[in-house]
Amino acid sequence: MRRIDALGIGLGVFLGAGLVYVALQLIGLDGINAGIWTQALLVVGLIGWSLTYLVRVGTKKMTYNQQLKDYEEAVMQKRFEEMSPEELAQLQQEVEPESES
Repeated sequence: MRRIDALGIGLGVFLGAGLVYVALQLIGLDGINAGIWTQALLVVGLIGWSLTYLVRVGTKKMTYNQQLKDYEEAVMQKRFEEMSPEELAQLQQEVEPESES
């Protein structure tokens, strides 16, 4: 995520909270109660966002982990493509006994 993206998201949350506050006042809540409910919604949203982050960390679906996995797969594919037919045959002979056990 770029800095401008983070700033845009922060501005969007700020403006969204302002709109929720105004909407709550329009439906009849006084300023204090509208502020409390707006803050409660922001806290619930923050906790929800934090939980999604923790789930991504726990399941290793983070951007860094995905990039590392893609890189390792690309390196292995390149090495596989560079192998001669004799090396491929030797590798297959080494792998067959391991897969049987």
